[in-house]
Amino acid sequence: MPKIKTHRGAAKRFSLTGTGKIKRNKAYASHILTTKTTKRKRNLRKSTILDRANEKMVKKLIPYS
Repeated sequence: MPKIKTHRGAAKRFSLTGTGKIKRNKAYASHILTTKTTKRKRNLRKSTILDRANEKMVKKLIPYS
């Protein structure tokens, strides 16, 4: 059986935690930052855990991580 290729775009965006959950960065933090509050921008810096609904799909994209 051949190896599965890793989706390089997904590999750059997601990483696995020690417990096997998928870590992701939040969106909406790249431009038009003048209208966003300081609190909102600060919270966008933090990474978060991917929800269970998308977990199976992302794990297929990054099989060896």
